[in-house]
Order: sequence, then C-alpha cells, then structure tokens
Amino acid sequence: MLISILLVAGWGYLELFHNRYRMTGGLPEETGDSWKDRYRVLRNQDFILGYSDLRLNPLWVSYRIRKIPPRVSKRSFPRPGRFRKDWRLIWPVEHSDFTASGYDRGHLAPNYAISRLYGRDAQRDTFLVSNISPQKPDLNRKLWQRLEELAITGFTRRFDTVDVITGPVFDTDTQRLKSWIEIPDQFYKIFLGIDESGRVKSALAFLMPQSATGREPLTEFVVSIDDIEQQTKLNFLTQLPATSEERLEKNTDYSSWMSDEESKKQSRY
Repeated sequence: MLISILLVAGWGYLELFHNRYRMTGGLPEETGDSWKDRYRVLRNQDFILGYSDLRLNPLWVSYRIRKIPPRVSKRSFPRPGRFRKDWRLIWPVEHSDFTASGYDRGHLAPNYAISRLYGRDAQRDTFLVSNISPQKPDLNRKLWQRLEELAITGFTRRFDTVDVITGPVFDTDTQRLKSWIEIPDQFYKIFLGIDESGRVKSALAFLMPQSATGREPLTEFVVSIDDIEQQTKLNFLTQLPATSEERLEKNTDYSSWMSDEESKKQSRY
C-alpha cells in the first residue's frame, strides 16, 4: 500500500511541476464514451503525452520544434539500444513486448528532433515505452520518417516555432500484440505554425494508415483536424478563441507548409 501511495504521489508531482512545456490550445478533451479513450497525462523532458492504461498506448503526444541552430545541427548522442520501462504505467510494458511481432517500436516524440533541440535527458525520455506504438515497418521507416524529417527541415523554416500533436487511431475491430498492447489502425500528426508573437497562424494535419507503402506523396494523407477529432474522440485546441479554433480545424490547404515536390521526396531508408 505504501509503495502504491508513493508512486501515485510521484506521478502527481510530475504532473504538476516537472515540465515547463505547456500544450498550445490546452490538453485534448475526451469526447468518447469508452474507458479506452480516457488518458492520464505523463510529463517528460520537453514533451508531454496522454496515456491509455487500457490500450497500452499513448493517445496523444505533444512537443515543440523549431529550426535547429547550426551549432547543434551535427550534435549526436548515442541512440539507446533499448526502450526503457516507465514506472508510471499501471500495466508493465517492455521493449521485448514488440520483438518478433511484425511491428516496429514507433516513436511518437521523435529521437532526432528532440535530442538536437533539447539534449540528452530529453532524448532518453523519448526511449520510454510510454512513447511508442506498434507501427508497420513501411509506415515507420518510410512515410513517418519522411514527415518527421520535413517537419524539422521544412516546416520550421516557414514558422518561428511548430507545435506537434501526434498519436494513434483505433477502430472497433480490436487487435493486440501477444503482450496485450493494442495495435492502431492509423496514425495522425497535427502541426501548428506559430509566429514570433505566439499566435497560431496555420494548422496542417495528416492521417496515415498502417497499410501505407511509404512511397506515396505526403499530400495524399492531408486531412482536417475535424476529421482527426471525429476518429480519435479527442477535442483539440479548446483553449483557443472559438473563431480561431474553427478556422484552424477546418483547414486542408498545405500550400503555406510544403510544396508538391517536398511532398514527393522519398525516404532515406
């Protein structure tokens, strides 16, 4: 009993005080009726996430990126060989739970951008098991990698900072790994372009299925935030003015974010 009390108290402390990063538009509101769509906020070094103890997945992860300064662009920390257990999880998840499953351990807060912008401690937090979801290799290593690379090299040239919200999408046909981790059907990314005054100027969202080959143009997967909200049962940007929220969540115009040529650039892997 004492151990449980200490763990809960520790998680509560982290929730209140640990991280200086605050999510633009406020934490997502849960709109679904299922307990699977409920989450607990876990705060890490320079990113936060909402974790489902029933799906054994993060439902959303939020982090901020900007143009990587030249002085740190070549900085590289050794990539950890394994994902670490997260003591905050009720049901233990381990690195080996994904082994020989046919699915990659898909980072949601990315190793490359986080390590170069925020340092070694932040990178280590991206290798917590609470930050990964099962992703098919062609999605993880090709399409997802292309979008993450374009975000840090392209989107950050167009806006002062870019806030990212990303996570899995599940349908009603529940499938799980042998370790009971639920397998998502799709993944989403929401990008918020923020100017020097802190105002959200534009938004762009993507929804990518596990069946992606990785060769498709990124523009094929552009959707509205409204579409993502409908499928995830999460309501984003609720703390923005209503007119701004409505405008941003309906947008599917990608012209201020990327060119068609950038969209078609293929993966390095």
